[in-house]
Amino acid sequence: MTADLTQPPAANPAAPTVTQAVILAGGQGSRLRPYTDDRPKPLVEIPGTGIPIIGHQIAWLAEEGVTDVAVSCGHLAEVLQEWLEQTELPVKVTTVVETEPLGRGGGLKYASKALPRPDEPWYATNGDIWTRFSLRDMAAFHHERAAVATLALARPRIPWGAVETDRFGNVLDFVEAPPSPFLINAGLYVFSAGFAALLPDVGDHERTTFPQLARDRKLAGYQLPQGCYWRAIDTAKDLSEAAKELASLRAVTLDD
Repeated sequence: MTADLTQPPAANPAAPTVTQAVILAGGQGSRLRPYTDDRPKPLVEIPGTGIPIIGHQIAWLAEEGVTDVAVSCGHLAEVLQEWLEQTELPVKVTTVVETEPLGRGGGLKYASKALPRPDEPWYATNGDIWTRFSLRDMAAFHHERAAVATLALARPRIPWGAVETDRFGNVLDFVEAPPSPFLINAGLYVFSAGFAALLPDVGDHERTTFPQLARDRKLAGYQLPQGCYWRAIDTAKDLSEAAKELASLRAVTLDD
């Protein structure tokens, strides 16, 4: 029996605690050069923190109850492995290396084999996401809907100014970086134990596994809470914007 995603489910306090996660950290990070000339993208530091992206991710996962993390490495894998080995971390980390590109779906499947508890659910995140929200709430949402996979959904701001007009073509207003009218895949997931078997060995799960799960009504979408921080670090501009946003958040905290 599949869950009816059109009806709000009753609260279920029996949702299991998710204690393992995969971080996909094998991308080239070509749009972040020169930062990624000598390090993989997840090791690029968030300005003003002194901590790389993956450091923020691991700390957050630990805060949310995760004890074991499998990191899928690719570009400059040895640099990332060395950092993970030499840094005191709040979780147990295992690394796997893709010797040839497997695609996002294949990469998830390959990395999931390093998780210590294959009969339990797991989180996954892209290695360039910087965010903070309750993963426990997302896992409960996933459990309540009896989903096989749940993806976080974000509403990013459009990076350009928007122009508002009336039906006669008169300009009414200018809106700087308005929220997008569309939700996007935020690059964060909760997966049930059997999900890995549905992934391709090579290829993209968003073109194969996810569409099939959607047709079967076993794919859920969890909208990030309003006001929560989320950013994908893809370019040097993203780094500078993240630094500005961090400074603003700190200023608000100090004012409070």
